Amino acid sequence: MPNSLSPCLGLLLVVLSAGSVRAENWPNWRGPRGDGTSTETALPLRWDAETGENIAWKFPVPGRGHSSPIVWGERLFLTTCMEADQARVLICLNSRTGEELWQTEVLRSPLETIHKFNSHASGTPATDGETVFVPFLQVDGTTIPAPNVGAPRDITPGRVILTAIDFDGKQRWQTDVGEFISAHGFCSCPVLYRDLVILNGDHDGDGYLVALDKATGKEVWRTGREQGIRSYVTPIIREIGGRDQLVLSGSGHVAAFDPTSGELIWKVDGPTEQFVASMVFDGKRFILAAGYPTHHVMAIRAGGEGDVTATHIDWHVDQYVRCYVPSPVLIDQWLFVADDRGTANCFDSTDGTRIWQARLSGAFNSSLVATDRSVYFLAADGVTKVVKPAAQANVLAENRLGEACDASPAISQGRLYIRGEQHLFCIADRDAAEVDASE
Repeated sequence: MPNSLSPCLGLLLVVLSAGSVRAENWPNWRGPRGDGTSTETALPLRWDAETGENIAWKFPVPGRGHSSPIVWGERLFLTTCMEADQARVLICLNSRTGEELWQTEVLRSPLETIHKFNSHASGTPATDGETVFVPFLQVDGTTIPAPNVGAPRDITPGRVILTAIDFDGKQRWQTDVGEFISAHGFCSCPVLYRDLVILNGDHDGDGYLVALDKATGKEVWRTGREQGIRSYVTPIIREIGGRDQLVLSGSGHVAAFDPTSGELIWKVDGPTEQFVASMVFDGKRFILAAGYPTHHVMAIRAGGEGDVTATHIDWHVDQYVRCYVPSPVLIDQWLFVADDRGTANCFDSTDGTRIWQARLSGAFNSSLVATDRSVYFLAADGVTKVVKPAAQANVLAENRLGEACDASPAISQGRLYIRGEQHLFCIADRDAAEVDASE
């Protein structure tokens, strides 16, 4: 279960001996803490897919999808959609070698209508080391007029299906979680907490948060959302004042819930309608960098109860950045935000002061990941700018994969995994990776 987490990644780093690293699994969306941070220290600074520099292996991913890889030990899991067959699939690879161990069809249904930047396999699965929890949308092909859109059009309503699959590719259970309607399609990433798997169902209908029993798939609690507005945020869980809180933006507000019961703890109205990016926590404040149709970077002081809109907003920026899709990352007091239009921004998390802004790319769709030494800005064209986490803009390296990238990276056991449009790349020190693969 989540414990109280330090705001500083440097305090999370455990150095066992000179030159050694603390190996971590990357078990779910945005990693072990749900915030894009890693304690790994052995990642290469540079790589190049054309020359093969520090490319340990690459795997040709069948089908299409924007979900991120997850890693547990020597197992790597990735979802994809075989569009011609209308099949949603979970793939398992050896994380060291890239060898495919198995793939299993999770469900088959007509393809849902999606936004041009979405896919039919966008939800990142989660694992507890024994079971992989996989979200997909199932539709029957019927259409309805799209709600909450400017230009009228028809879309396919569907049902969220969460499936539990063991490490041998066998299904343990499959549960119909609830309705989901959105002109942009589906994306939701499960969060594991104790014996629960929790899923956000914010959509253009009667939205919900729902918790299922990990072992059986049976519903434990369900909490309705205030507004029927689509959002795609994965919650984070932090301990505040001795009580765990599940925090997310969406449904026209930011809110914290008790993850054991779904009970509302506090909420802040606004600051806008729709959200995609997950939040981060600096030890005192929950920070969002997201929003549509207006864009915001906002810090909410932890510890409140009830409606804290008027009392607990520490700072709020509604200019400078147009952030919507990529989730931010926090290193020490520095909050790094990727603007959808290709600029990198650094804020002081204590007061919201923008420290610097630099144009790095044409567009960002991927969320940020970071170690205590580097922040990784992966652009839609597959170019990663490695930025030093500091009060000055300092690009340490520019690395190319040669194909488009919309998924977010994963970091585990000295390796950086990046899903491109066609391949999954494992980036690691080449010499170390070759020794590791031969063992």
